Amino acid sequence: MPKVVGGLTPECSATAQALYSAAIDTVIPVSSPTVAEMVKLLENTFRAVNIGMVNELALMCDRMGIDVWEVVDAAKTKPFGFMPFYPGPGLGGHCIPVDPFYLSWKAKQFGFDARFIELAGHINGAMPHYVVDKVREALNSHKKAVNGSRIHVAGITYKKDIDDMRESPALDVIHLLHNAGAEVTYSDPWAPELRADAWPGGYDMKSVPLDKAHMAAADCVVILTDHKAFDFDLVVNSSKLVVDTRNATSLRAPHVLRLGAPGKSSPAPV
Repeated sequence: MPKVVGGLTPECSATAQALYSAAIDTVIPVSSPTVAEMVKLLENTFRAVNIGMVNELALMCDRMGIDVWEVVDAAKTKPFGFMPFYPGPGLGGHCIPVDPFYLSWKAKQFGFDARFIELAGHINGAMPHYVVDKVREALNSHKKAVNGSRIHVAGITYKKDIDDMRESPALDVIHLLHNAGAEVTYSDPWAPELRADAWPGGYDMKSVPLDKAHMAAADCVVILTDHKAFDFDLVVNSSKLVVDTRNATSLRAPHVLRLGAPGKSSPAPV
């Protein structure tokens, strides 16, 4: 990964560049620490804004009966002028959900209103609510309410194949489902325990295997993180109802609802 460095003086920049060059192949010097910090903010805000745009497109496609995943896959065949971003249940991690809001706050100190950035943040921040609405819609089609339903969540880290739960949208989804009266369980090989102080629900939870028994016992399985260790074909074949927020399921079935894709849920085949 190239490193951008900026010092208070040219000598400071040269010293920082020399230090990083001992271990990093590409070091990019800039004129000041302020410029270097803005570079980092631009990188993360660029991602947040584009994810916000594709999340809004997913909401739009859902309303219009278009598969947003098919749209993005076709658009990324263009060899220039397009970079694929994918929708999901929200933003997580220690940078992308935080840096754009810091930049917006800092801009206000200079009398500048970063409306574009804040709008993207509003869309991304609302995605857990959309996921819960999708679960509610799916359960309603089976003549069930969220209140009293057994909902099993697949994946609680903020992205696949890491153990980082910071700002994970899965924690918001679990909290919203819990507040709506659902009995929530989860599976995540990267997060064997969810401590009470790590999420708004305020009680400890432990991961259980994503196996046939746990999925069959659930009224709905919600895929929030697409870990490679998960067998998504087994999820589809063993569950009564699946809400897939990551386009992780390759099997298309009437009891599988995907974020940003058309489809009305019907019971899983017996």
